[in-house]
Amino acid sequence: MAHLSARLALLSGNFITGLAVLAPSGMLTELSADLGVSVRDVGLLVTYGAVVLCVGSPVVSWLTTRIGRRLLLSGTLAILAFGHVLSAAADSYGAILGLRLAMLTFAAIYTPQAASTMALIVAEKDRPAALAFVFLGWSLAIAVGLPLITLFANEFGWRGTYAAIGIAAAVSAALNAASLPGRLQGHPLSLQSFVDIAKSRTLMLILLITLLQMSGQFSITIYMAALVQQVAGGGPAAAGLLFSLLGAAGLIGNLVATRIVQRAGVNRTLGFFILVMTTGALTFAFGTGILAAMAAGVFILGLGITAGNSMQQARLVAADPLLASATVALNTSVLYVGQALGSGAAGFLYQYEYYRLIGFLSVSFFALAFVVFALSVSVRRGGKFETVRH
Repeated sequence: MAHLSARLALLSGNFITGLAVLAPSGMLTELSADLGVSVRDVGLLVTYGAVVLCVGSPVVSWLTTRIGRRLLLSGTLAILAFGHVLSAAADSYGAILGLRLAMLTFAAIYTPQAASTMALIVAEKDRPAALAFVFLGWSLAIAVGLPLITLFANEFGWRGTYAAIGIAAAVSAALNAASLPGRLQGHPLSLQSFVDIAKSRTLMLILLITLLQMSGQFSITIYMAALVQQVAGGGPAAAGLLFSLLGAAGLIGNLVATRIVQRAGVNRTLGFFILVMTTGALTFAFGTGILAAMAAGVFILGLGITAGNSMQQARLVAADPLLASATVALNTSVLYVGQALGSGAAGFLYQYEYYRLIGFLSVSFFALAFVVFALSVSVRRGGKFETVRH
């Protein structure tokens, strides 16, 4: 396969970025007990990090528009490696929070620029499948990374876990530096690029779908381990199993998406997976407190979590290829807004012990996402996406 080494390098970088963003959710109880803070405080590491990622993604994309993609992406992973090693030596919640916010400011750049870099490397007809492949890194982070983090933290502590993530990030940085083409530049961005995006009804509706999808996903996933222990009587092994099911399903769903998207089209593929995620959230909501039912809901939900975002990125690139760096960056930014909104709202319900409402919160977000998806399809013109004028 052409450019296989570059695809694998970008996949590995998304895997590391996924671990960096989600790691605290796999170490909730260990960090809480050792640092003397509540489980909700540890969950806020994800929420606060999402806010930083939200702001950082478009801003850093704009500031780094003239930096070569190889240097930018490998350098970002090197910063993540250094930040996690320092986190392993931190002695307080405040220190971990500060380090996390600092390194995630730079991590915000990786996923959108990996997508726009892949779009520069492959032919237009291959982009949806290539983007879905690169985004498998996030599926693997959930399927393999989070269960390992949960078990590793339980066995060796959170310090060893942070150090291990740092080492893995250093390896991925080296792989990106060795595999990506040199002198690869994205389309130059300006402030006008973001103004053009804001004027496009199609692009704004696509971004709103991402916001709602991610809010629905993170309403469940951030507090999933805590809910398993709180209402279903499961321990770390059960929480790790659910993370494995979520990620394995994400991997399966993304592979299915790469197979069917060229035949069914991006829109039909996306609509199908939004309905799949809604079904998973409903199953989880009605089954909260029953471990088997929660596991089934998580698996069904997982089938759509990465496939949906891959299709969103493909829609944005198709809508306006020249604005791809900006729109995919904004998509990532909105993705993290969704993380903050979903995890924040679920955290409120968790704090006040409304455990069984968390699943229904997720359902409401996914239902709204499907409504907006239907609207975004209806504004297409002549079978093609609305194109922004530059």
